[in-house]
Amino acid sequence: MARITRRAGLGLAAAALAAPALGQQQWPPGPIRFIGIFPPGGGTDILSRLWCQKMSEITGEQFIVENRSGSAGNIGTEAIARSAPDGRTIGLGSVAPLAIGPTLYRRLPFDPTRDFTYIGGLWQLPNLLVVNPEVPARTVPELIALVKANPGRYTYASSGSGTTVHLSGAMFAAQAGLELIHVPYRGGAPAHIDLIAGRVHMIFDNIPQALQEAKEGKVRALAVTGAKRSPQAPDIPAMAEFLPGFEITSWGSAVAPAGLPTSMVLRMAALTRQALESRDLAARFEENGAMPWIAGPEELAAFRAANEAAFAPVIRAAGARVD
Repeated sequence: MARITRRAGLGLAAAALAAPALGQQQWPPGPIRFIGIFPPGGGTDILSRLWCQKMSEITGEQFIVENRSGSAGNIGTEAIARSAPDGRTIGLGSVAPLAIGPTLYRRLPFDPTRDFTYIGGLWQLPNLLVVNPEVPARTVPELIALVKANPGRYTYASSGSGTTVHLSGAMFAAQAGLELIHVPYRGGAPAHIDLIAGRVHMIFDNIPQALQEAKEGKVRALAVTGAKRSPQAPDIPAMAEFLPGFEITSWGSAVAPAGLPTSMVLRMAALTRQALESRDLAARFEENGAMPWIAGPEELAAFRAANEAAFAPVIRAAGARVD
C-alpha cells in the first residue's frame, strides 16, 4: 500500500463516503467474508458480528462471519494473510496475534508488518482487576502493601500465558515491585471458578464478565487497566491513578491481506468510521464492555507497532515464550 499523507487521506476518505454505492473500482459487490479469529459466542465474536451487521446495513452487501479459531488467534490471522487482496476477504486484527504474538512466539506463520493491510480500529476493551472477597484489600494501594508484606503468597489467574489477562498481572507485579505467582488456565471460565472459590486470589480479566461478577458480590473490583476510567464502571479507578503509565487494553481492528488497492482501503476505512460513529453500534459495544475505536489505516498500523514494542519487555520479563 502506497503511503498516503494525512491531508490527502482525509480528502480521499471523504470522497469515498460520498460515493453512492460501493462500485467495482472501490470494493467489489457481493458477499464479504469476515474471518473471526476466536471461537463463536465469545466477547470478540459478539463485537465482530455487531460491526458486520452494521456494515451490511450501510453498504447493502452481506458481511459473513467465518470463525477460524485456534492457537490464540494465529490460525485465523494466517488465513487472513493468505487470502487474495481483492476486498472479498477481511478479518479481525487483534492484540493477541498482532502485538503480543511477535514476541511471545519464536516463530509465527505471518509477519504483522509485511502481510497485512490495516484498515481501521474497531474497539478497545480494558481489563478489570478483581479479587476474591476474602482478600483483605479494598484498594490498589492496600493490595500492593498486602502483597509486599507476603511475598510469594498471592496468586493471579489468567486465561492463558501471553494473553492481556496474563500480561496485565505481570505488568502490575513489575511496576509495583511485587512477587506474585501466575496461575494460567485454559480459558477464562475455569479461572473465574477458582477465583470465586478462593483457590486463586485475583485476576485482570476483560471487563464484561469481571464487572458482572463484582456487581453480584462474587468478587471485589479494584481497578481498570485502561489509561482512564471506563464508562461502564466510572466509580472504579484506573490503575494508572496509582501506577503512572500503566495501560493494557485488548483491541480489535479490521485488517485485510497485504496488497489491497489504496482505493479499497480508503473506502473500507471510511465505511468503518461511519459504522463506528452510529449511535446504535456504539451503544451495543458499550453494552458488551467495549468502546468504539476510530483509527485510520496509518494510525492503526503505527499503533500496532507501538503496542508490540510496549508488550515486548513485559513478555520477556514474565518469561512467557512459546516455541
